[in-house]
Amino acid sequence: MHLRSVDRVESISPEVFKRNYYESLKPLVIAGLAKQWPAYNKWNWDYFKAVIGDQKIGIYNNSKSDAYTPVNTADDYMRFDEYIDMIRKGPAEWRIFLFNIFEHAPSILNDICWPEQYSKGFVKKYPMLFTGGQGSVTHMHFDIDLSHIFHTQFIGKKRILLFPYEEQHKLYRKPWEVLSMVNFEKFYDGKNNKIDYEHFPALRLAKGYELILNHGETLFMPGGYWHHMEYIDSGFAMSLRAVQPGIHGKIKGAWNLFAMRHLDTLMKKTAPAWWYNYKKGKTFADAKKELRLAIDG
Repeated sequence: MHLRSVDRVESISPEVFKRNYYESLKPLVIAGLAKQWPAYNKWNWDYFKAVIGDQKIGIYNNSKSDAYTPVNTADDYMRFDEYIDMIRKGPAEWRIFLFNIFEHAPSILNDICWPEQYSKGFVKKYPMLFTGGQGSVTHMHFDIDLSHIFHTQFIGKKRILLFPYEEQHKLYRKPWEVLSMVNFEKFYDGKNNKIDYEHFPALRLAKGYELILNHGETLFMPGGYWHHMEYIDSGFAMSLRAVQPGIHGKIKGAWNLFAMRHLDTLMKKTAPAWWYNYKKGKTFADAKKELRLAIDG
């Protein structure tokens, strides 16, 4: 893989952000964006336990989905306060995915500020919380609705791998899904990473970014960006989503949400083995095209 660093700024004017990052679909870390929010100093484990500790939540392990697993299906359920106690103790490869904490505690919305100076079209009904124990992994995927994401880290830090949407076939995207077939765990570790370049040779051509996101920092991820995240410490982050302004992005996002996902779930239930083999064949065929293009280049 060909990886480079993501640009970092403490602050940035809306004009420069729009010209150099938003319109060019380039990621950026804005280190100081959330430092003026009440959440920057207020949000911690005890605060969330007090506010929503009794809520039952779905939790996810590090396993990648298979032919029989619908996307976003939780691996277990437990109370939020019990989950927090578990991951605070140390390594715990369990995470919370797409939890709308504000639905259960609307007052928490007063702790953040929507960055509307940088983007319009925020989906204010669905700000999402992502929580993970040390060592937990969010496997390589892109967000199904293709929204632009402002992802702010609170407590701890995590390592992130990013790729533009157009790198999808080099990443071995499964057709009708938003997931890669490749396991990118410990991608940064030359000896212990799980990337199989012999089985997935087109991955060597992929061009992307890597970064570590620290407490209070906000990552702008343009719509459709692939991302893989590993929790260096137990921590949590919040994503604010902004719908793409163009009609093409809106239509494609709606198709993914309301057609592609449901068809894939139906096929996994009715013909899982056949469906998996079909998608696997197409995945490798698309990757071979990328390899041929590079050779003909």
